Amino acid sequence: MASSRADLTPDGVPLTKTSGRVKTARKLARRAFRAEHREFLADGPKAVEGALSVPGCVVEVFATPAATATYADLRAAAPAWTLVDEAALASLSEAVHPQGVVGRCRFVDRPLDHLLAHGTPPLVVVCADVRDPGNAGTVIRTADAAGADAVVLAGSSVDAYNAKTVRATVGSLFHVPLAVEPDPAAAVGRLRAAGLTVLAADGAGEVDLDDAADDGLLTRPTAWLFGNEAWGLPAELAALADHRVAIPIHGRAESLNLSTAAAVCLYASARAQRSRART
Repeated sequence: MASSRADLTPDGVPLTKTSGRVKTARKLARRAFRAEHREFLADGPKAVEGALSVPGCVVEVFATPAATATYADLRAAAPAWTLVDEAALASLSEAVHPQGVVGRCRFVDRPLDHLLAHGTPPLVVVCADVRDPGNAGTVIRTADAAGADAVVLAGSSVDAYNAKTVRATVGSLFHVPLAVEPDPAAAVGRLRAAGLTVLAADGAGEVDLDDAADDGLLTRPTAWLFGNEAWGLPAELAALADHRVAIPIHGRAESLNLSTAAAVCLYASARAQRSRART
């Protein structure tokens, strides 16, 4: 994605949406183009701030003149800052009300084996075939908040670099290590081999989450396995877990949605592990 010098305008003159550099960046809205170049767009100051915290992640930042005046700290930290007009910025953003800043960033995922190379992580999240970008982004954000050591998007899960997914992470995409694995079963096998107890979140599980907490199960290094929003975990994948754990439902609701279930499970593990560390 090298830029043509013909795209460069005099200092202080914003690029338009017909600029070659803007048009090329706009192609990152397509998953195939993102995958080919291993780059994506991070929309908004919070996302750009998070991306700038990862060395080498940000390639350049597109910003309107107004946003440039507002986000002087981001401009100072960016390796390249490109002025664009409002129409050009809007063409790079999927937000209803763009905030004037969009970063062109390099992918941040690493192979799962790389994330496991430095010992057994205490808490990992595996999303198998999670299709909704809002759910995937919220799980990444929740994992970050709970102090998880990694998130694995496995199988046919939604693209982590989908604009809606990135926006739903609210910057957490750049805080918690991420792996993308095509084979959920292989990912579970590697996590178990690394010494983690794999717990499958399953409404029909044989272990109650409260009992798991009371019995000390959650104090172990744990990989939580979550399935698709509509049909959950395939039986053959759930069978690979050490335990299938059900969240107790005390009211009349049939179930919890994916991101809420992930929050309940991850915070239960985080509390148990931190309580043990203090004793």
